[in-house]
Amino acid sequence: MTTSVKTRPPVRSRRAGYLLGAVLNGVLLVLVNGRPGWEAVPFLTPAFSSVVGLVDLVLVAGLVTAFVQVWYDPGWLVALNGVVTACAGLAALVRLWQVFPFDFAGASFDWALVARVVLVVGLAGTSIGLLVQLLTLARSAVRRQ
Repeated sequence: MTTSVKTRPPVRSRRAGYLLGAVLNGVLLVLVNGRPGWEAVPFLTPAFSSVVGLVDLVLVAGLVTAFVQVWYDPGWLVALNGVVTACAGLAALVRLWQVFPFDFAGASFDWALVARVVLVVGLAGTSIGLLVQLLTLARSAVRRQ
């Protein structure tokens, strides 16, 4: 039987990934909140305004955690940041499901069904990711004792 030890990627690679994530979150924040912003997306309804705050929360959480991890990224902090961002993402996805601020009227294809399926997949994946991050965080806490 062979065992393998999981090693983290090199620091330079991790930092590049964190920086890229921060930049992408920043760009998305500008695109969503700038002019014309989300209002320019033809399938988003005015009801999206009740969701945009949670979308911003997700993007800001990702931006802040990525910048923190550029300078300091022990495993426990990466897991904690994963918990924070997953919780924010879960809140946004639940609110998107509740409000469903999409209008696909006139489309010859049932895009509303596709959007619902994508939301369900996102909810399931984020829930699983949250559990994984919680377990990773707990394992890190046990190792430090």
